[in-house]
Amino acid sequence: MNSLMTRLALTGLLALSAGLASAAVNVTYVKPETFYDLPFSPWEREQMLEQLTDYFQSLGKNLPQGQDLRIEVTDFDPAGRIIPNANAGRDLRVLTGRADWPRMELNYAIEQNGQVIKSGTAKLADMNYQQSSLHFNESEPLHYEKKMIDEWFDKTIAPLPNRRR
Repeated sequence: MNSLMTRLALTGLLALSAGLASAAVNVTYVKPETFYDLPFSPWEREQMLEQLTDYFQSLGKNLPQGQDLRIEVTDFDPAGRIIPNANAGRDLRVLTGRADWPRMELNYAIEQNGQVIKSGTAKLADMNYQQSSLHFNESEPLHYEKKMIDEWFDKTIAPLPNRRR
């Protein structure tokens, strides 16, 4: 009886660990100090890039099991323009809807069992960022950029469930 309980416990642990296994998404930034229109203060720049990294990593749950994604961001320009605001202590981002759309350039590679199965370079842009319907709360940081990333991810990497087409 004891060995049966031990086997059941081990089987349960193995099933749990397999369910918790998720795709790894590794995001790096190439010369982020040259990215256009990021906040001026180092901590705000770092915070923005961390939010971007976290979002890419959250998309990893949509990858097929056993696949990992490497992303190398080579250029990034978020929507709007930064205006320094000394009174409020944080920079302001002003969105005009003109030539201030979000854009990003990146290299990506999808790996399975240590082998690259798909790779490429992508130039993302959403020139109509203010005209399209959003599936993000407008108060959410980087919501225009996340929508742009979703479109690329859905078409290029893996289908996103519940995505409006």
